[in-house]
Amino acid sequence: MVKRHLVLFCVGIIFVFSDCKNEMNNEKTQLRGNVFGTTYQITYLYDSHNYQTSIDSVFLAVNTSLSTYIPSSDISKINRGDANVVVDELFLEVFNKSKRIYKETNGYFDPTVGNLVNAWGFGPEDSINSLDSSEVTSLMQFVGLDNVIIDSRKVIKQYSSTYIDFNSIAKGFGIDLIARLLEDKGIQNYLIEIGGEIRGKGNSLRHKPWRIGIESPNTDGTRSFVEFVDLENQSIASSGNYRKFRIDENGKKYVHTINPKTGFATESNLLAATVIATLDCADVDAYATAIMAMGFEKAEEFLSNNKQLQVILIYNDQQGNLQEYTNYTPK
Repeated sequence: MVKRHLVLFCVGIIFVFSDCKNEMNNEKTQLRGNVFGTTYQITYLYDSHNYQTSIDSVFLAVNTSLSTYIPSSDISKINRGDANVVVDELFLEVFNKSKRIYKETNGYFDPTVGNLVNAWGFGPEDSINSLDSSEVTSLMQFVGLDNVIIDSRKVIKQYSSTYIDFNSIAKGFGIDLIARLLEDKGIQNYLIEIGGEIRGKGNSLRHKPWRIGIESPNTDGTRSFVEFVDLENQSIASSGNYRKFRIDENGKKYVHTINPKTGFATESNLLAATVIATLDCADVDAYATAIMAMGFEKAEEFLSNNKQLQVILIYNDQQGNLQEYTNYTPK
């Protein structure tokens, strides 16, 4: 483990987009676009076929099943109380994966925190102005993934008002589906990025592992690299509150990471987390979210029992100094 004092450092993953056009040749194919409210970039080698139509079909399937921003999606219907929705394989896989990680993280990853995500102003539904502790307590009664099951492909909620939100795992899951698509086509060297979450397999054209830049949290809007990670058949995901926050009319700051134990959107001493592992990208996406909700001390304890996860954590120590904790070691 390494802990070191930082002058300015935080975690995010960045790609440099030269333009918005797709590029294809015999060695490298790059496809770019917008999905899930963000951008994506898919690079694969030694196959000049354009799989854009198939990729778009995957994105459509994910949105149709899991997007809380699309009123006609399965998850939106379920959240509105439709008990007759028969969920598809995508929903079932994400739900089962979420159940496992919910248990592993002692509830710090909890997709049923959706009502609070909306209430604090970070979801598709209307926020609650001047949300107070009594309203948070009222909403917390509907939080808890152990109160939701799937039986015969139908979602059964103990509380009808429970709102399921898979947005903290869906980007990673979308990457996994694209990876499966490419591998089904026989492609063994690829890099897939959606909104900063990434999976890499094989090598780049340099015949070396895919190199990913970890960025500094420059508050002036500029971006710069501070560290690099080489992905060798691994996934990487980051979560942080240095860009995703809002400030109310009284100047109080609320961050997008909702603590499922308290229901509040207040910043902890953990500022950002990057997780790297030879797991599905959906897994590292969810673990990054859970670790952010834990705060540094609980995250450190959790990581001591989950050594398959490599991390770069940025936190404030008791003196308010910015610190880095990492167990990441290049292969």
